[in-house]
Amino acid sequence: MTTKRKPVPLNPAEIKAEMLKRYPPKVARRRDKQIMINEALANDTPEITANVRTIPGIISMRGCTYAGCKGVILGPTRDIVNITHGPIGCGFYSWLTRRNQTDASGAGDANYMTYCFSTDMQDKDIIFGGEKKLEQAIQEAYDLFHPKAIAVFATCPVGLIGDDIHAVAKRMKEKFGDCNVFAFSCEGYKGVSQSAGHHIANNQIFRHVVGEKDEKRPGGFQINLLGEYNIGGDGFEIDRILKRCGITNIATFSGNSTYDQFASAHTADLNCVMCHRSINYVADMLETRYGIPWVKVNFIGAGATAKSLRKIAAYFENPELSGQVEALIAEEMPAVEAARKDVHARTGGKTAMLFVGGSRAHHYQELFKEIGMKTLSAGYEFAHRDDYEGRRVIPHLKVDADSRNIEELVVEPDPERFQPRIDGDRQKSLEAKGLTFKDYEGMVPDMAAGTLVIDDLNQYEAEKLVRAFKPDIFCAGIKEKFSIQKLGVPMKQLHSYDSGGPYAGFRGAINFYREIDRMVNSKVWGYMKAPWQENPELSATYVWE
Repeated sequence: MTTKRKPVPLNPAEIKAEMLKRYPPKVARRRDKQIMINEALANDTPEITANVRTIPGIISMRGCTYAGCKGVILGPTRDIVNITHGPIGCGFYSWLTRRNQTDASGAGDANYMTYCFSTDMQDKDIIFGGEKKLEQAIQEAYDLFHPKAIAVFATCPVGLIGDDIHAVAKRMKEKFGDCNVFAFSCEGYKGVSQSAGHHIANNQIFRHVVGEKDEKRPGGFQINLLGEYNIGGDGFEIDRILKRCGITNIATFSGNSTYDQFASAHTADLNCVMCHRSINYVADMLETRYGIPWVKVNFIGAGATAKSLRKIAAYFENPELSGQVEALIAEEMPAVEAARKDVHARTGGKTAMLFVGGSRAHHYQELFKEIGMKTLSAGYEFAHRDDYEGRRVIPHLKVDADSRNIEELVVEPDPERFQPRIDGDRQKSLEAKGLTFKDYEGMVPDMAAGTLVIDDLNQYEAEKLVRAFKPDIFCAGIKEKFSIQKLGVPMKQLHSYDSGGPYAGFRGAINFYREIDRMVNSKVWGYMKAPWQENPELSATYVWE
């Protein structure tokens, strides 16, 4: 009996050259700068090109600016009526497609997340304008639901024909009096990727909602959790942990969130940033206007969760809080460790690839490390260089035409409500003890030498990677799922978790261990073949070959 062995993969430089070989020379030169072989030089990492437009003709894994604004940032907010102004096809992202969960069980709580609101623009609206139709839609939504707020999202045709959605929103807000109506110029074509939509969404939430409610919520050790979207119930697990420690979460941006949470976010004492790329703008603006400092946290991975809780406790310098944090960690970790050891026996030594948006391609490497799996290659769909190399590179980033297309708010200290939560001496003292503020080291320094870091991976390159490395699991989004599985490799969605989750916190880590164990040790993947692999029908050569 012979044992079937995996082919020995080529070295990273050979794999990179192989991927670039099929591109036209000009395209290859551009892509070369977005594919980096990690030299693991800590914070002195090589430079990677990011936040540039996808080359036309390449099947990208990215989403559009509208998808980032409506689908990612505002989608998980349950009591704001979100109206897509555009053709019904754009309503795909109006009907929540990620598995953002919410709990509207409180008295009088509204939940509009299950609805799809669209103005359903037709040909005549494109020709004659759609402002009247938008005004009617806002009026209808108000009459039906009487919400606290209505948000309007522009799609590509709206930007092209010039509908003034902000004027309509302002007019309707003044008419209603008791409903905040605001709009987002988030046309799909507006930025490089969905990242532009995140920025636009955060700007408008900060401009129109944050600071509207000064009433201080009860509870001690008050924080905001920024960049957590409650996919698969992650936010529920994080809130459970925070509550057990005695930490009060004022507002989550924006999983399981409400209008009032956003409105009172400025009353918190600390901002904790999960997804750096989608939310760092809000953290900086809250610090500038209201004096709330921010720290980077990660609740993906049991070890990372414990570290983040200790970081929050270190900030507040309260012995009782520190004791509650340590007690919770001691209580939760035995079950985590038992599950980890059980799974590690079957997953240790296996390999993974992660190409997921936000900070997930970084955060989830923690979970894979905990069960002995190695990340061979990783990258983001919509990152900027600071997401890869750390915030130290921000002063050196060049502002190009695409960056100028996104409004930068001029934020100044609030004359009445600016209140520094910590003074300079206390901040220096905390930093001397190892607590870092306003910093993110990025993904690259945490990756092993020789791993491939690829920005804006496409379908062709994904197939090349899988064939070369033969990873045990590939993590990405829904667009890549089935093409990867047809190559005989299990594909885990980390944008919406397929049907799993939560994966955050201690209980989430256990869920993830077991899910990955089930996937990488199933034999079914070896039997999968696409029809064209068995009976190829067409073959061709490229003109430049």
